[in-house]
Amino acid sequence: MRLILLGPPGAGKGTQAKKLKDKFFIPQISTGDILRRAVKDNSELGIQARSFMDIGQLVPDDLVISLIKERIKKADCEEGFILDGFPRTIIQAEKLSETLNEMGLVIDTVVDLVVDAKEVISRLAGRSTCQDCGGMFHVQSCPPKVEGVCDNCGGNLAQRQDDNSETILKRLDVYQESTAPLKQFYMRQGNLKTVTARGSVEEIFSRVLEMVK
Repeated sequence: MRLILLGPPGAGKGTQAKKLKDKFFIPQISTGDILRRAVKDNSELGIQARSFMDIGQLVPDDLVISLIKERIKKADCEEGFILDGFPRTIIQAEKLSETLNEMGLVIDTVVDLVVDAKEVISRLAGRSTCQDCGGMFHVQSCPPKVEGVCDNCGGNLAQRQDDNSETILKRLDVYQESTAPLKQFYMRQGNLKTVTARGSVEEIFSRVLEMVK
C-alpha cells in the first residue's frame, strides 16, 4: 500500500499518517524528517542538502527526490509507505512519478483531506509542537498531560511562529496556488480520493480507511 496525503496546513495529514502507519505497519515518510536524518548521518546526500539549508535556501527538488528514493529502497518500505507533505507542486509530482516508474512502483491512493480556512485557523492557533521530538499537541483535541511538556519525551512545547491567523491565511493562499493543482494531476491518474477532514480524529480516520482499503 503506497499512499500520499494531500491537504492544506492544519488538515491533519501528520495525525492521519501516523494512524495509518500504526494500522498497516508501513512507514510514514516526511521529507522534513528524512532531510534532518540525512544531515545528521552526514551522508553524501545529507551533505549536499546541508549546503542549501545552511544558507536558508530550499533543497532542490531533484535532491529531495533522491532522498525519498533512497528511503523507499529500505526494507521497511517493501509493503508500502505513506508520503506526508510531499509532493507540494506539480513539478515534484511529475519527478516523483518518474522515479517510482523507474523503480517499478506506483502510488495506490492519494487522499485529499479537505477542510475550510476557519477550521484550519482554529486548529493551528491552538497547536503546540515539541522542540525535541516534533510531537504535536492541541489545546482542545489533544492537550498534553502537563501543560508545556511533551507526553512523549518530556521536551518543551511551543507554538510555531507561523501559527497565527495572518500567517496561516498566507500559507493557505500559497497552498492553493502551488499544491491544490495536484488534485487535477492525480485525478487524471485515477487515484485521487477526497475526505472531509472535519470531526474527531477517529471520525476522519474512519473515512480515510474507507478510501484506502
